[in-house]
Amino acid sequence: MRLLILGGTKFLGRAIADAALERGHELTLFTRGQTSPDLYPQAERLRGDRDGALAALAGRSWDAVVDTSGYVPRVVRASAELLTGAAAHYAFVSSVSVYRDFAEPVREESTLATVEDETTEDVQEHYGALKALCERVVEEVFPGRALVVRAGLIVGPYDPTDRFTYWPLRVARGGEVLVPGDPERLLQFVDVRDLAGWIVRAVEQRLAGVFNATGPVRRPTMRELVATCRSVTGSDASFTFVDDAFLVEREVGEWLELPLWIAEAPEWRHFMDADVSRAVAAGLAFRPLTETVRDTLSWARARGGANEGTPGLDGTKGVGLEPERERSLLKEWHAQHG
Repeated sequence: MRLLILGGTKFLGRAIADAALERGHELTLFTRGQTSPDLYPQAERLRGDRDGALAALAGRSWDAVVDTSGYVPRVVRASAELLTGAAAHYAFVSSVSVYRDFAEPVREESTLATVEDETTEDVQEHYGALKALCERVVEEVFPGRALVVRAGLIVGPYDPTDRFTYWPLRVARGGEVLVPGDPERLLQFVDVRDLAGWIVRAVEQRLAGVFNATGPVRRPTMRELVATCRSVTGSDASFTFVDDAFLVEREVGEWLELPLWIAEAPEWRHFMDADVSRAVAAGLAFRPLTETVRDTLSWARARGGANEGTPGLDGTKGVGLEPERERSLLKEWHAQHG
């Protein structure tokens, strides 16, 4: 199969490229050449920009396209329309953030987020609604030939966000670890390699339609995650679970300052509770949590170790509690709770 990846050297794109090459496919990567440009010398590497510089794609043909880098409908439309006669199948990586709210578990048919001004390109403010509009564009341009993958939190080696990576690294450091919220709160995430492998197999089958693609089927609790991190790392870490109200009162940042944590609220109650049965029936499978933790930790150590306080996606917040902040919170918690 001749496969074109729009964005293919960063995290999910990289994992998809790995999976495609492992399965013997002929690979073309279309990127700006800014992230690991020397990767995949065995693949064809085209340079350009999805926003107005698509000339390298013109006059070519592929069996399928995987779009890992589409966030704005106008930009997605430009590439999709250019490729509509050049490829038989278009796979678009979307997000479970397309759903309007998470007061109830979400299925593929659940109500989607909307934005009043559909011409806005403010991705940070309207990420979910814009992803939903991108899906609509792809399905319009490739009717019956589009696969829409609504990914959840993607984790594993080469994760640029560190939202999951924080936990193996922090537990490996040992000592008393502040863990947020209810210990039995269920989590939902997917190893990037499991997601990428499934996407490649789905494209081989020309699978069409919309699929929530996160996991695993038996979701781990927060307690299980940190216990697995301790088991894998062999550290002496001990865990102190601190409730939502205490953390909210002290303005601890959700999701980034304390990764995988969102304070309990009706509209977020099922944020990590997407129904993935459709994707599982179509072959999505999950490796053991121990393997994800082990490989993520190994990669993170190889790149230079601890990530506490590194810049967040918005450039303004750090990912993970800084050690001094963690110690201060724990001291205050113990003073109140003995």
